[in-house]
Amino acid sequence: MGLFSRKSAPSDAAAAPVGQVTLEDGTTYTISRVVDVLGDSCPRPQLMTKKALNEAVSGAVIEVRVDNPTSMEALPTVMAAVNGTHLGTLKADRYWRVFVRKN
Repeated sequence: MGLFSRKSAPSDAAAAPVGQVTLEDGTTYTISRVVDVLGDSCPRPQLMTKKALNEAVSGAVIEVRVDNPTSMEALPTVMAAVNGTHLGTLKADRYWRVFVRKN
């Protein structure tokens, strides 16, 4: 494990959906991957989201779990630069669930 590494998911985890979410507008999406950056601050959440989008297939929906307010606010604005689209953000108990889709 490197300095900034976390537990790596099995390589076949990206192929299987991890769940579904219904956003406030009523649209339901199948989540293909969860990026857990709880406890991390900028720029790590943005970098990990960019990495997940680069590894995803076109149309894949990724959930980013973030508890840093600055990072949560920055994620939607960086989507154009990382070939993604911000679908919505939901507030959980102690963190935000940011949903993005690869273009």
